Amino acid sequence: MDIHNLLINDKEIVSLDDVFLNQYNQKSIHQLIKEHKYVDELTKYGLAVNNKILLQGNSGCGKTTTAKAIAHAIGRPILTLNLSNVVCSRIGETSQNIKQVFDKAGRDKAVLFLDEFDQIGKARGNDDKDVGEMRRLVNTIIQLIDYFPKNTLLICATNHPEIIDVALMRRFQLRINFEMPSPEILDTYYDKILASFPIKMQAIDRKYGISFAEAKDYAFTIVKAALIEKLEKEEFDFST
Repeated sequence: MDIHNLLINDKEIVSLDDVFLNQYNQKSIHQLIKEHKYVDELTKYGLAVNNKILLQGNSGCGKTTTAKAIAHAIGRPILTLNLSNVVCSRIGETSQNIKQVFDKAGRDKAVLFLDEFDQIGKARGNDDKDVGEMRRLVNTIIQLIDYFPKNTLLICATNHPEIIDVALMRRFQLRINFEMPSPEILDTYYDKILASFPIKMQAIDRKYGISFAEAKDYAFTIVKAALIEKLEKEEFDFST
């Protein structure tokens, strides 16, 4: 399959200022970025940088945004796996597709982002319908990760780390947990995404105990309703 069909064409640039993390995760991400900034100096002392990272935890809590922000911070292009095109029913073709993507990341010295990693890294033996093919795929991924170039960065993300093959989990040098944001972090997030709207529209009843994605959808739905009401009122006043 053409390599372009195996990747998602997403050119969104995300800075670290757009990422809302707890203090521990923030420290881990900054450490990772600094390692890649000073890779040559660290190598002189025989210290390899962490280049195989797993982001795990709740959906909508910033894993994809974090991956994009890391790529931007270290000045590398990001290649995002198109899972829907990579997986193929023909024996062996999924493994070949995955290898193409890994090879391109190595050539481009890019950040390779594999979202929903549990779909291709599922524990061997869990899929009764196609155990052989799943084993072959996981074995291929293990080998690709083991020989992944040190000057590239692999970031995988999953909402279900518990179903990923144990041997794959051992390959990640750094695992970062994403939990539902605290009320304090959500307030900071609400402040940022509402800042560009008129003051009256910023004064919404805020929901807590939800993900960033849910908070954004909730807030913007209220703002859109308020804006539409304002526009309809202006049209009515103009027509009378």
